[in-house]
Amino acid sequence: MSARYSAFALLQQGFAGQKGWPQAWRKAKPKPAYDFVIVGGGGHGLATAYYLAKTHNRTRVCVIEKGWLGGGNTGRNTTIVRSNYFYPESVALYDLALRLYEGLSRELNFNVMLSQRGILNVSHTPAQLEIAARVANAMQLNGVDAELWGPNEIRERLPLMTQSLNSRYLPNGGVWQRRGGVARHDAVAWGYARAADRLGVDIVENCEATGFIMENGACAGVETTQGEIRAEAVGVAVAGHSSQLMAKAGVKLPIHSYTLQAMVSEPVKPCLDIVLLHLGTGVYASQSDKGELVFGGGLDRIPSYGQRGAPPMQEIVISGLLDMFPAFGQLKLMRQWGGIVDVVPDSSPIIGPAPTKGIFLNCGWGTGGFKAIPAGGTLLAHLLATGAHHEISRPFDLSRFPAGRLIDEAAGSGIAH
Repeated sequence: MSARYSAFALLQQGFAGQKGWPQAWRKAKPKPAYDFVIVGGGGHGLATAYYLAKTHNRTRVCVIEKGWLGGGNTGRNTTIVRSNYFYPESVALYDLALRLYEGLSRELNFNVMLSQRGILNVSHTPAQLEIAARVANAMQLNGVDAELWGPNEIRERLPLMTQSLNSRYLPNGGVWQRRGGVARHDAVAWGYARAADRLGVDIVENCEATGFIMENGACAGVETTQGEIRAEAVGVAVAGHSSQLMAKAGVKLPIHSYTLQAMVSEPVKPCLDIVLLHLGTGVYASQSDKGELVFGGGLDRIPSYGQRGAPPMQEIVISGLLDMFPAFGQLKLMRQWGGIVDVVPDSSPIIGPAPTKGIFLNCGWGTGGFKAIPAGGTLLAHLLATGAHHEISRPFDLSRFPAGRLIDEAAGSGIAH
């Protein structure tokens, strides 16, 4: 059991040369059977295990991860959290996540470094401004904070942003959500892992799921590189690899996986104190606590499972950033990476039971997975513990596709999917 972090513990360890900190979570070995097995040791999988133990008092839970915790999309994103979506179903989902983020550091006894600096979606054409107004009105009707900014507010808040009348993308307004911001991606995964471990959850790293144990047409566990693990039910939260894994159960998901790149500049003094999304180019940017500019843009258009970028998209994203902020052309690029995003036709997630009995899905988040971690974990835990939908997850069931009840959030996602 890990110790509780506190100011007193920090002082005590300081005098001890920082050598007495206990291990954050156990390096568990898998047992033959559990109540639930969660496949995927990223944010959603770890959050699911935590809420199963905390909310539903189900502690016979095992999380298996083929690599290290947070080594997939959880550690390969731009750390943005927000709930500025259009449809009521989406707002309910993402604002649940944002509300949970707001109390997460205290709940987990781990600083997830949430910084609610606000997020602005900038428009550039009359059509985009009309859509921005509709989004702001919809958010307000759905009980979420939103303001419609004009060009004067943008110029005042972002003096470095292009103001030339000859600019290709001259800002004419945007949607401002004050509660949006960023959180530390690694800290979210580590915080959930540590808290779940404290409640008795087994976390098994370097354990890849290679198939499912099927009995009488239902799933009875998973086959792994460390042997079979039996379970009453299996939760699948493997992001971009969801379609590959579910194919082993004979299930074809309406998912295509793409690489989404992100980049980081050299550190500079504070110059961007909000999160910004540029509707004209799809480029989004923020500044980290270390001073680096963290930015990204659209998807690589060729389906891929590669966790790396490609120069053509890098050129598009960087040119989009410079359209916003010409002064940033002086900066050097420090590093870049890619995450695997699982895109579905309506750019909304899939949460619910799989066609194979005994398997429950948390996938299809596209570019919205990190911001939804607390909600995704809450809803998948509810499904596993009760066998039934939470009212917030019900609209995102897989059955919406044949029924035509799509929740088309391509605009709310912020970039072209």
